[in-house]
Amino acid sequence: MGLFKKKTVTKTYDKENKKPVIKASICNGEQVAGFKDIHTGKIEEVMLIKSQADLEAFKNTYGINGEIEKEY
Repeated sequence: MGLFKKKTVTKTYDKENKKPVIKASICNGEQVAGFKDIHTGKIEEVMLIKSQADLEAFKNTYGINGEIEKEY
């Protein structure tokens, strides 16, 4: 019935030192969303992206607008 709306909690990330990226595998097409440290290049994986809905959920959770850069 849906009497209560699911509360969306916006999480934060270090916007000065990290940027959102999608790490995509060339072999099998698997995609993982996460954050790349702009100083070290290390990627912190957050969630597996199986569909466009997963990508939208990731963007909404962290308050990201626009496109996310893909890395292979």
